[in-house]
Amino acid sequence: MATTTAVPGARHAALPSATGRAGLAGAVRSEWTKIRSVRSTYWTLGALIVVGIGLGAAICAATASNFSQPGNHFLFDATARSQTAFVELGQLVLMVLGALVITAEYSTGMIRTSLTSQPRRGTVYLGKGIVFTAMALVVSLVTSFIAFFVGQALLHSTGHAATLSDPNVMRAVVGSALYVGVIGLMAFAFGAIIRHTAGTIAAMVGILFILPLIVDVLPASWNDDINKWLPSSAGEALLSTIGRPGSNLYSAWPQFAITAAYTVILLIVGAVMFRKRDA
Repeated sequence: MATTTAVPGARHAALPSATGRAGLAGAVRSEWTKIRSVRSTYWTLGALIVVGIGLGAAICAATASNFSQPGNHFLFDATARSQTAFVELGQLVLMVLGALVITAEYSTGMIRTSLTSQPRRGTVYLGKGIVFTAMALVVSLVTSFIAFFVGQALLHSTGHAATLSDPNVMRAVVGSALYVGVIGLMAFAFGAIIRHTAGTIAAMVGILFILPLIVDVLPASWNDDINKWLPSSAGEALLSTIGRPGSNLYSAWPQFAITAAYTVILLIVGAVMFRKRDA
């Protein structure tokens, strides 16, 4: 009968110890892989470029062809003319992408897989936010500058084209991109709270497009007090390089700060709900 003799001092073989733990860098790489591997990302970013540059160019070309030289054009804002399509419709496009970044995984059930591979929910949420913010800002800035240069080239024949060195023009071009990016980030936060694509988009459309229409029909005194606190008012303030007579809004950057503050609050609420609720 064979016996086994224990050798003093012998040590059982053990699995190798972990050399690290899944962290933010890994989460960012994972989310970057996800966002660039789905076709919806390219469709929405393509739509942003087409709307911001293509439609903006069409507006400027139509303006130039119907521009009356003898007229009084001291209130003509060439910068706003080239950026309006990008701001007004670009925000709609980017808010769809912002919503999809987080709600798409809930609709397919892949959020469970993501949280299984990375149980630290706060890290997953932050990783998604970082990747989307970086992508949104880069694409928005590129689109905004191209829309400006193309638009001003088309408006050159009017004699009223703007340059980046003109007063408030750089602010308008950069601010337009920042505004569109922040609106996309706001949609991302709403996506974490609502967890449904259609619901998130409906909420954003209501806040950005329906609510201003409701405020417009209120008595003038109410309109003046409420309008400056609407998130969408930042886009209007940032677009204008010459000011608007009778405007009750704050100046451009304070108006943008209000929208940014709303977004930060929503991101915090979204982070708390993302961590507390079941997937």
